[in-house]
Amino acid sequence: MLSIAILVTLVAAIVFATAKLKINPFLALLAAALVGGFAFRLPVDTIAPTITTAFGATLGNIGLIILFGTIIGVILERTGAAIAMAEALIRVLGTRFPTLTMSVIGFIVSIPVFCDSGFVILNSLKKSLAARAKVSLVAMTIALMTGLYATHVFVPPTPGPLAAAGNLNIIDQLALIIGFGLIAAAVSAVAGLLWANRFLKKNIELMPEVAGEEDEQDYDKIRASYGKLPNAFMAFLPILAPILLICIASIAKLPTRPFGESGLYIAVVFLGTPVIALAVGLLASLFLLRGKGKLDMFGERVTEGIRISAPILLITASGAAFGAVLAASDLTDFLGSSLSTLGLGLAVPFLISAALKTAQGSSTVAMVTTSVLLLPLLPALGLDSDLGKVLSVLAIGAGAMVVSHANDSFFWVVSQLSRIPVATAYRTLTPATAIQGVAGFAAVWVIGLFVL
Repeated sequence: MLSIAILVTLVAAIVFATAKLKINPFLALLAAALVGGFAFRLPVDTIAPTITTAFGATLGNIGLIILFGTIIGVILERTGAAIAMAEALIRVLGTRFPTLTMSVIGFIVSIPVFCDSGFVILNSLKKSLAARAKVSLVAMTIALMTGLYATHVFVPPTPGPLAAAGNLNIIDQLALIIGFGLIAAAVSAVAGLLWANRFLKKNIELMPEVAGEEDEQDYDKIRASYGKLPNAFMAFLPILAPILLICIASIAKLPTRPFGESGLYIAVVFLGTPVIALAVGLLASLFLLRGKGKLDMFGERVTEGIRISAPILLITASGAAFGAVLAASDLTDFLGSSLSTLGLGLAVPFLISAALKTAQGSSTVAMVTTSVLLLPLLPALGLDSDLGKVLSVLAIGAGAMVVSHANDSFFWVVSQLSRIPVATAYRTLTPATAIQGVAGFAAVWVIGLFVL
């Protein structure tokens, strides 16, 4: 029981430090790892090596993958490729069902682009579509927000699921995470869409626009600021190429060896290695850069990608260090024997992640922390197989949606850009994330019935 009390105290301290004291999660997790080493009475000469080994191994495991994915997202955002993707989807889907169109656009764009950035980019398009279709801006806002949110927590190469996969030592099964993640994300997005459609014809009062804001958010002017947009194929290529390479490599590794075991097999498996596949996607994104000084422009995007991904990498690595300390303690034996008799399975990662998300606001921090807490418990939960770990990553992602409210930056990005009053946002946006998380977990649980 003492070990449980220590764990609860450490987790509570992490939440308090990050949510109330605004201490960077990187420092909070690293401090928890160090304090935990002494609290769990690990041999003093092993505490520092345990922390540094786990920290370095995690950076080596997923560092380049997250970095490449982030740089691709920055290039898609800055070159107007995200707008080009959105317009291509509008041409295919039309505007007859505007909330569906907006949800699908968010769903696709958020795979490479952070959901906060995606909403900022697509906000003016959302307003333009809402005016054209004469539907509620609140409904369109919810549709875009939930579409973006769905793939943000379920589908790599976004950092959250990548970090969780790295912490659970399942990065080599990225194709399965993408495949099952797309299913769970689709179910989650549909649930969000159904909730959005409740407000289609409702006249909900919004906050007045600030002087000059309407002009700044005019879609045609924002579109024109990018100059000539890239064609749809080139816009989608940096996303599709890595996903296809990873999935083809997984097919090549099937016991039947459909590509044989010769040079073709070796080439396919090499190109489908996640870090190589993302590097190919990064090379494809270079063709989106236009004008003079492409090398300088590329250098600026790389620098921006490093700046954005560095905090995520440090948080993920310090979370792994905290998890390594927990794994080295006697906590795992106690929890393992206790949880094995309850039969909770996938509900454990979902509930822990949901509690952390609600308490401190960041989906990524919730996924990192939950995954490091979960790793030593997987055998007791019956989730220590590859498929069990894959579904655990997705259950963590579902929990990391529940719920978005005032301590979440995404809540404020969506509500303020959409001029939705806070009280209205709590009635419309927050329930949407709860519905999405529960629907996503239900999808993961059903998948587990067939594959576990």
